[in-house]
Amino acid sequence: MAKKSKGNRIQVILECTEHKKSGEPGTSRYITVKNRKNTPDRMELKKYNPILRRMTVHREIK
Repeated sequence: MAKKSKGNRIQVILECTEHKKSGEPGTSRYITVKNRKNTPDRMELKKYNPILRRMTVHREIK
């Protein structure tokens, strides 16, 4: 059986920064995969927020 090791690709959760600041109920979150070797810092992407109905900045949490 093959030895399991920690890979470079990990699953991350992106959460809307603008929605968090507004204080409205609910959250906009996306799940994606990143390569920890190429992007060691927290990821930041522009994604669609269905509650605010516009594109907003989503930042990696945890």
